[in-house]
Amino acid sequence: MTQAPPAFPRLPYTGLALDRASGHRGDGAWLDAVRARAGTRLIPLWRDRCLVTAAGAGPVTLPLAGAADLLAAADPPVFLGLDESGAGVFAADLSALDEAAAATLAGAAATVDTRSLFAALDADQATALAYARGLLRWHRDQQFCGRCGAQAQPDQAGHQRTCTGAGCGKLLFPRIEPAVITLVEAPAGPPRCLLARPANGPDGVWSLIAGFVDVGEGLEDAVRREVAEETGVSVGEVRYLGSQAWPYPAGLMIGFRAVATVEDITPDLAEVAEARWATRPELAAYLGERPRRYRDSIGLYLLEGWLEEGQLVEGRGAAWTDERRGATKERRRSEEGRQRA
Repeated sequence: MTQAPPAFPRLPYTGLALDRASGHRGDGAWLDAVRARAGTRLIPLWRDRCLVTAAGAGPVTLPLAGAADLLAAADPPVFLGLDESGAGVFAADLSALDEAAAATLAGAAATVDTRSLFAALDADQATALAYARGLLRWHRDQQFCGRCGAQAQPDQAGHQRTCTGAGCGKLLFPRIEPAVITLVEAPAGPPRCLLARPANGPDGVWSLIAGFVDVGEGLEDAVRREVAEETGVSVGEVRYLGSQAWPYPAGLMIGFRAVATVEDITPDLAEVAEARWATRPELAAYLGERPRRYRDSIGLYLLEGWLEEGQLVEGRGAAWTDERRGATKERRRSEEGRQRA
């Protein structure tokens, strides 16, 4: 019988701490009141990049009440939600400016890749920043109606765009692109997982099988199709493990564990240059030799969780286990505090 995988911790970019207040987004008077509240703040971004005050510093966050000049130069701000105090959190896009002008207006020293800040932010900050990035990117990409080609204007505090074309009026909503990512286990023999080397990726970099869900396809169907298309391996049992918001620019990564029915591998060579079965010691050695630039993806959690099951978690994996336990305790404390309040 296949061993049940460990429960996932809170994955990066999930568990938003803000109240999205979706029922109030169309209420102009309510939004005006939120904008006027003490503590309401604004997060400015520039072309998917975060504005920071100095090297290694966190993202720029400004009091909304004092950001009139920035708001005049930015696209209409989007409402992200309410914090625990009831203050609003908004985000504004300065992409129409050049980089230097955007930095100056925001009082920033530079712009940086949003993901590069992940290690320095707490979970709630990282989630809110990624949320802002994804929503602002959607507005830049959805300027026009896909049905009639007319201009689409922001609505619902930035969570909708409405076509202005005569006789159209199509409502446009932020696009989410679901993708499956799967750790496939060998059908028999010593425990092994399936790794692939992308055809267009750097040499020596191996990853799990992943791909977008097709129209008219269930998630489990997508798992079986992607694994078979890319590696020639057929899959039987498929189990859902967890999901992760991935606003780079608009993904939702859905993690699975699957069991292959065959061992023979036939990579398609178009997307996968090579595929192989890796034992737990081989995977542990690979992860130890090639530290990940970012440690924020569900793929890494799938891999390290599989190592943990085999009790081969040393160094990197042990740290992840401690992180999971700490995150679980912190989440419980937070939930208990809200209940007492």
